[in-house]
Amino acid sequence: MPDPNAGLPPRYLRTPEAARFLGLSGRTLEKHRTYGTGPKYSKIGGRVVYAVDDLQAWVSRGEKRSTSDDTGDTVLPAKRHAAVSPAYSGEKRS
Repeated sequence: MPDPNAGLPPRYLRTPEAARFLGLSGRTLEKHRTYGTGPKYSKIGGRVVYAVDDLQAWVSRGEKRSTSDDTGDTVLPAKRHAAVSPAYSGEKRS
């Protein structure tokens, strides 16, 4: 019996595969994860995995129709942003 999932992309990608999927370097994706500016991820044991749907949703946040399009939703650069990452703003996490 043929595999119904044959030819479909994997549902979860590890960091190197997720970075290739996004067109980023693995290091840039790791920085996004560290600073809280990247796509959602899961940890399974010691492994970090990204759901393909979460990667696509993160990219969709940055979609624009023109340079003057102000949708208010952006994909931030991979650096510290106090408003995004409570670990760097001095706020306590609950």
